[in-house]
Amino acid sequence: MTSKQTWNDLGVDNDICEILSERGITSPFPIQSLTIPDALSGSDVCGKAKTGSGKTLAFGIPMIQNLPLEKKAKAADPRVLILVPTRELAVQVSEELEPFTDVRGLKIAAIYGGANIETQIKTIKKGLDVVAATPGRMIDLLERGEVSVRKLEMVVIDEADRMADMGFLPQVEWILRKVERKHQTLLFSATLDGAVNSLIQRYQSNPSMHEVETKEITVEEMTHRFLHVHDRDKVKVTAAIATSTSRTLVFSNTKAGCDKLVRKLSEEGIKAQAIHGDLRQNMREKALDRFAKGSLPVLVATDVAARGIHVDDVEVVIHYDPPPDHKTYLHRSGRTARAGTKGLVVTLLLWDEELIVKRLQKRIGLDIPVVEMFSNDQRLKNLGDWEPEK
Repeated sequence: MTSKQTWNDLGVDNDICEILSERGITSPFPIQSLTIPDALSGSDVCGKAKTGSGKTLAFGIPMIQNLPLEKKAKAADPRVLILVPTRELAVQVSEELEPFTDVRGLKIAAIYGGANIETQIKTIKKGLDVVAATPGRMIDLLERGEVSVRKLEMVVIDEADRMADMGFLPQVEWILRKVERKHQTLLFSATLDGAVNSLIQRYQSNPSMHEVETKEITVEEMTHRFLHVHDRDKVKVTAAIATSTSRTLVFSNTKAGCDKLVRKLSEEGIKAQAIHGDLRQNMREKALDRFAKGSLPVLVATDVAARGIHVDDVEVVIHYDPPPDHKTYLHRSGRTARAGTKGLVVTLLLWDEELIVKRLQKRIGLDIPVVEMFSNDQRLKNLGDWEPEK
């Protein structure tokens, strides 16, 4: 598909096109060009595309356009259910689609665990057309009889591969088995094999299959640096890298490690906050919001918490702790170099972690020297501007 294709070419209604134009979204991404016409026609759709490829609008636009306006959601009877793996993604999907639901007079809300369930029940009772929910909280509400799936016209399963990784597919299937009336099912995932494929076989009817022709996450899109640092200097190295960028995402392997690093970075004069599963939901949301808006320059995250992060313009990803495997390296690193932009990925390693990193490089097809570096090294100000010598 060419970039000159317009939203109107895909069959998108004028009122929705106007909102897209107001938001500066002038032309569709490949996954949107491929899937929107089939979804608008009422077909089940299966889309394979990596995070950051525009999947939310790929399912959101047909969902909003296909909902008959003469019908209105009654209390506890939503018309669309979007299942997502994390709280952060539920909030993000809801916020991204709200301008479009507003123009049609439709109500959307995010429903997730970790927030006050009574408040969410009140929101549902006012009547929601669209619910973006995590599976666990949706099951809680279904079992309490506070929400129903009997009037669903469409089900969206977003980031199905993440659901599988996090062990949520049994919960997803439990919900899908409750949906009895005829409905449209849209599924999006970075991979379509294994457990995700069985979900497609069981719960989609002759779906239109679309794949964006890219590797899941391409290492070529990023600049990679591997720095041998010293234990007592590691925080200072991180601070030196973060000082020269506006948005840095740092990964720690543990929740305690996240909190400790935030404290240490603060001592170095770096504004940083953590997001991980032990923090209250509103704290995670505030940190993510500040990071997305640019008022928080450094976000320190665990792998599970980071699965809900979809923030453009992350300049640098720092593996403060080397990731446990190559897949995690790619998932983490994929938070930068999104939507065609360049990105820098820095892995910090201590003397006894070099073998782990060499194995990691081999698995992802990289051969980049490990360079010893101290926090006063001027190269830390712009790591992308020099080439490590072999």
